[in-house]
Amino acid sequence: MNRAGSAFSERVEPSAVSRWQRDRLSRLLLTIYGRNRFYTRKFDAASVKPSELTFPDDLTRLPLTRKDELCADQAAHPPWGTALTDPERFTRYSQTSSTTGRPLRWCDTGASWQWVVDCWKEVYSAAHVVPADRVFFPFSFGPFLGFWAGFDAGCQLGLHCIPAGGMSSLVRLAMIEATSPTILCCTPTYALRLAEVARAEQPARSLPDSSVRLVIVAGEPGGSIPETRRRIEEQWGARVIDHYGLTEVGPVAFECWESPGFIHVNEREFIAEILNPDTGMPVPAGHSGELVLTNLGRDDCPVIRYRTGDIVEASSSPCPCGRPWLRLKGGVLTRADDMVNVKGVNVYPASIESVLGRFPEIVEFQSRVSSAGAMRSLSVDIEPLPGIAPEPVARAVSDRLREALGLAVQVRVADIGTLPRYEMKARRFVIEHASRE
Repeated sequence: MNRAGSAFSERVEPSAVSRWQRDRLSRLLLTIYGRNRFYTRKFDAASVKPSELTFPDDLTRLPLTRKDELCADQAAHPPWGTALTDPERFTRYSQTSSTTGRPLRWCDTGASWQWVVDCWKEVYSAAHVVPADRVFFPFSFGPFLGFWAGFDAGCQLGLHCIPAGGMSSLVRLAMIEATSPTILCCTPTYALRLAEVARAEQPARSLPDSSVRLVIVAGEPGGSIPETRRRIEEQWGARVIDHYGLTEVGPVAFECWESPGFIHVNEREFIAEILNPDTGMPVPAGHSGELVLTNLGRDDCPVIRYRTGDIVEASSSPCPCGRPWLRLKGGVLTRADDMVNVKGVNVYPASIESVLGRFPEIVEFQSRVSSAGAMRSLSVDIEPLPGIAPEPVARAVSDRLREALGLAVQVRVADIGTLPRYEMKARRFVIEHASRE
């Protein structure tokens, strides 16, 4: 892979990045105004005329966009809504994973899909991937955008890309042994699932002895949760690189090889803001806020000042890799709508995963918030490794959760193999709503 052009553009001065964003955003708004019915209505309702705006000063005059707006627009104008320009030109279909509601349908033209693919190439560049690498994709290749773009980007870069959809985990492990890939692309959950299946084989398969040297993860925050990251790296004997993106926005951010635990926003293709989710005002570096994104190259299906619902924290320190772009400490910390108050304590799924990830004896877990009248309670089901005495582990987990959350948590031991396993996004945080009688 020739990284020279990418490296040059990544190391320009921040002022040049700002000018580039200004020019791209101005062009984008003039392109979509009058053509994109959704944003034309939004701008008119806000009394905003793109031709009269000057950036970056006037960025905040543009109205914010919410996912529920886009979903409502598609419901009112099925199937695509009015935010997607020129539907007759679309060549690619994707949809969101619908973990927070009904799926959002999204489409790309040939040009906008190429932009998505080019954004994914930055993920490979930052991970120091080279043409000699062979990339294994053990996912279903359904309508989830995720690794489709990674597959196409790899092919264009001259990587040897191996699709492994529609297979069992055992068959995928055998295929890894047969084809000797150097890179694995999957969710953090599925990387651990493959390791679990490998341990259960007779004789057990040693993944650290496999050809895989790098695991690129996406789709969940686990790649930036230190405990989850450590488990993947130990069980595969490979380096983990985290990547962040959204179907409706595109491949936004990635971890570089030089600075584990931080992800860079690709500011050549995205404008990022970090706002207080309640006030909409910017938060300073070192404080957490909601990530708001504008993509600059997806003209046929743009999102302008899109509220992702993802909580992040900007780092003010420079990165050793030399990229001048915004970098986020710890990746996506949590989602604004994931927080649940249990007996006066704010509980986030990432906090539970951080605790459970310290226990190598636990194969899988599921947390559950239930209501009894006006009071909520939190319980966690754990599934220990075969042959592990479960009671001591359950007591230790309960103690650690009490220390981390300041909350008494009921820890139950599930039978081996009974908790759900996931190939794509895991759903380990279940909120039970009280029945209405």
